[in-house]
Amino acid sequence: MKFLSRGIGRALLSISLLTGATAALAQSPQTAPRDLAAEERNRELVLTFYDRFFNKHEVAEAAKVVADDYIQHNPHVPDGKEPFVSFFTELFKKNPDARVRIVRSAVDRDLVYLHSHSTRGADDRGRAVVDIFRVKDGKIVEHWDVIQAVPEKAANDNTMF
Repeated sequence: MKFLSRGIGRALLSISLLTGATAALAQSPQTAPRDLAAEERNRELVLTFYDRFFNKHEVAEAAKVVADDYIQHNPHVPDGKEPFVSFFTELFKKNPDARVRIVRSAVDRDLVYLHSHSTRGADDRGRAVVDIFRVKDGKIVEHWDVIQAVPEKAANDNTMF
């Protein structure tokens, strides 16, 4: 009987924990109704920024939508808008033909995702890049990326794009 009551007690505790977790999830921002119009504005903001910054090299002008306290997760680029602008100003001086072709984009709440093909010139196979931007109040406030070199040969006939 003790075994049974312990089992019931554990089951009740599990149910209680699950109920609490469900209640917490119900109140989380991820379950709040989505504002699709705001999400699309975020996507358009990032697409416009990306084209002006990485293709037209309008670095200072494009960076007006980057928050001063911008958080950068790429380990090669410093935090903050000014260091970000300086880093890419120098990179574009050395690589004036650098361009990025956005292949696809998506948005989920305050996050904008880009999958792109980045090259530093006509003879560069380039890199496949997935960027994730967090947008808050019309400003890009945070960024993550995953970058993979495009190989000369692949083990399949699919492209990276």
